Amino acid sequence: MRNVIERLLNLLAFLLTVERPVDADEIRRTVAGYADKTDDAFHRMFERDKKQLKELGVPLELRYIDVWEIDQGYVVDPDQYGIADPELTDEERAALALAANVVRVGGQPAGPEALFKLGGLAWQGGGAPLGADLGGDIEGAVELFDAIRSRRRIRFTYHGSKRRLDPYTIARRRGHWYLLGRTDGEIKVFRVDRISGIVAGEEGAFERPTDFDPSIELDLHPWEGGPDPEQTATVRFDPEVAWWAARILKEPHEPGETLETTMRVGHRDAFVGFITSFGPDAEVVAPPELRDMVIDRVRGALGE
Repeated sequence: MRNVIERLLNLLAFLLTVERPVDADEIRRTVAGYADKTDDAFHRMFERDKKQLKELGVPLELRYIDVWEIDQGYVVDPDQYGIADPELTDEERAALALAANVVRVGGQPAGPEALFKLGGLAWQGGGAPLGADLGGDIEGAVELFDAIRSRRRIRFTYHGSKRRLDPYTIARRRGHWYLLGRTDGEIKVFRVDRISGIVAGEEGAFERPTDFDPSIELDLHPWEGGPDPEQTATVRFDPEVAWWAARILKEPHEPGETLETTMRVGHRDAFVGFITSFGPDAEVVAPPELRDMVIDRVRGALGE
């Protein structure tokens, strides 16, 4: 995807600056990304790129190269491609500058070029950036946004496991970006920076529910959206504390009954801290490694 974007930008920049119709052969020799291709590969690639530019609204046209009107070449009229001055107010330009610095890819903010073209303002704020880092894999982020927009079912790898998902949206929560969607009849949440090997299917493969609310799905507890590989834990709370655990975990519970529930764990230290806060009235049933971590924490607190 990154190579495609770079090639499209190179092609568009060449057509905007050459100021005359150019044929496919000259484009092949001049624009980076085409020269090392065979004849058939170049023609297939060039046809796809022309289609992509037109779908993006670029006014790509065929015009005669000379006065004899025999050969034709491609041209993009800068006047048609340019946009009118939006006449933004100072407040609107400041809002654009702030928005451009909110989402960062690979630790770098968005470049100021687009803002300058709109009469925008360069960001003058100091200190730490306000935004969240999407990670260095911009190609993966582009693929996810495209899959959401075009309703493509995706397959990907997450912590070494193959997953399949109808992607609904991407949202930020507690310093990380999460992908939300439906798989196997239920809503799942995945951290974007842990997703790899994305493969998208056919367009329009699913419908996003009109009542879908990402804020509900991302109401994460501290132990859910953390830095550790995601896993589930089975925990049993004795009746003395079950009512309080049920309220925190938003689980149904009858007074005087034991509560046994499954918890999603992405931050082990936070999980252990939560469980040990109930003292001996909470027990991790599974998995063994989380149970052992709780036991070790208790023994350390007792000085054993």
